[in-house]
Amino acid sequence: MSDQPLWHKEAVYQIYPRSFCDSNGDGIGDIPGIISKLDYLKSLGVGIIWLSPIYASPLDDLGYDISDYYKIHPDYGTMDDFDNLVKEADKRGLKIVMDLVVNHTSDEHQWFQESMKKDSPYHDYYYWREGKKPNGKQPPNNWTSMFTGSAWQYVPSVGEWYLHLYSKKQPDLNYHNPKVIEEVEKILNFYFDKGVYGFRCDVINQIYKESLEDGKGHSFSARGIEHYLMKEGNHQILRKLYEDVFSKRDCVVIGETYAVDFKNGYRFLADHEMDMFFQFELMGVDQSKGRVFSRKFKTKNFKRIAYEWQKNIPWNANYLENHDQTRSISRFGDEKRFWKQSGKALALFNLTLRGTPFIYEGEEIGMLNKPMGEPENSRDVCALYINSIAKKMLLPRFWRKRLINRVDRDHARTPMQWDKTTSAGFSSTTSAWIPVNPNYLEGITVEDENNDPDSILSFYRKLLSIRRQSIILQEGDFEPLSSADDVIAFRRNYEGGSMMTLINLSGKEHKLGMKCGKLSGKVILSNYPGSHVFLEMTLRPYEAILLQL
Repeated sequence: MSDQPLWHKEAVYQIYPRSFCDSNGDGIGDIPGIISKLDYLKSLGVGIIWLSPIYASPLDDLGYDISDYYKIHPDYGTMDDFDNLVKEADKRGLKIVMDLVVNHTSDEHQWFQESMKKDSPYHDYYYWREGKKPNGKQPPNNWTSMFTGSAWQYVPSVGEWYLHLYSKKQPDLNYHNPKVIEEVEKILNFYFDKGVYGFRCDVINQIYKESLEDGKGHSFSARGIEHYLMKEGNHQILRKLYEDVFSKRDCVVIGETYAVDFKNGYRFLADHEMDMFFQFELMGVDQSKGRVFSRKFKTKNFKRIAYEWQKNIPWNANYLENHDQTRSISRFGDEKRFWKQSGKALALFNLTLRGTPFIYEGEEIGMLNKPMGEPENSRDVCALYINSIAKKMLLPRFWRKRLINRVDRDHARTPMQWDKTTSAGFSSTTSAWIPVNPNYLEGITVEDENNDPDSILSFYRKLLSIRRQSIILQEGDFEPLSSADDVIAFRRNYEGGSMMTLINLSGKEHKLGMKCGKLSGKVILSNYPGSHVFLEMTLRPYEAILLQL
């Protein structure tokens, strides 16, 4: 199909720059390090690279608190380095997607510093409000931050409170002010002019606050969300950005959309507000109460959620890992008994759904969660907030360790494991910004898997090659098939051609029976040697098969 957008054909690889590759030995990943690995990414078979934030930032939330959108953080390099990255990626046919973080800025951004003067035009760039009467000593409303605690911070020198849906160092921008929208469009055009292919838009369905009335519900986190989640003004702003900027570029727009529903998700796409979006329902399959509490993972719930999104949304952003999630094999597979089979099975699931597949750094070699550590040692601002509240609640240290281990975003942020040399080849120093997962010494590295035809990495390369050449996997309809609770089975159909995905996502054998219908065709790829399909066949633990019907 000559009119296919690039993001229908290509898979996206997410890089967390701080943890990808350190070129100068300071223990922090950087842009020259990314450039040094572009050939590896090309050999993997991805076509688009998404960078987590590399802008100037005090790093309170490790880059999601931006102090200058037009500067690169010196930890990562210079603007010249960034320009060189875009140029070198383009030479290899790779496109760059930036992270757009515009629900909030850092409190160290010049706009916010100027906003603390009441007579400044920047005062209205943020939500500054007086406290509740009679004395103004209480926040303007009862909203709580997504990171827990009040969503308001008092500044004595101003005599007012400012809104922050996340950290107190991340004040929210006021989209009732058209000047803010103009600033965002200016940022977008600046990077488009540099050759950037698109943007992943952080918490983009929360940017418009319809009112500042008190919120309902529990007080732990996100109270007040009914006043700012996916409001009509939000849709109007996104549509304006499309008309003013995105419609004039060959680009991709990806939304991060917390608690999105089918109705709003469909509208985001149908009204050209974005090209695809991340939903979090699938990632919440083993969680409850805002990630804090866990529940048993069940494949039947996992596939039910995935199938519903495939059915209700015409194009999905499919992912199992990112910088905010724990590692997928540790969550949805069996890292002890069936590590390799789990990694391949999850890859087949993610890369054969309808939509654009996203692969997070290290996912392609089967990286796992880090060992459980002390809560205070986390580098994750969210985990530290939760730990401080748990301490105030007098929870025993062992319980706090288990709690933080479940939610700690450090699991996905440990350095990329390239080889068995110092710091897993990530850096020449032993003092990386965050400890390397020691399991790199067990062979979970690019070097160990690179020339092993049976490795998870080799499986990813084969699967990405198949997807790139298959119009069925790129554009085919999604047809779920009836199967046992632990078995995932679906077909992709396009103009008379069909491919079938069969996955046993459990540690037990499962007989297929007649539920999946007639089984006949050629095995294109499998994670067990000698896989073949037949009536009443039995799928081995975590067995995954791609079948050409």
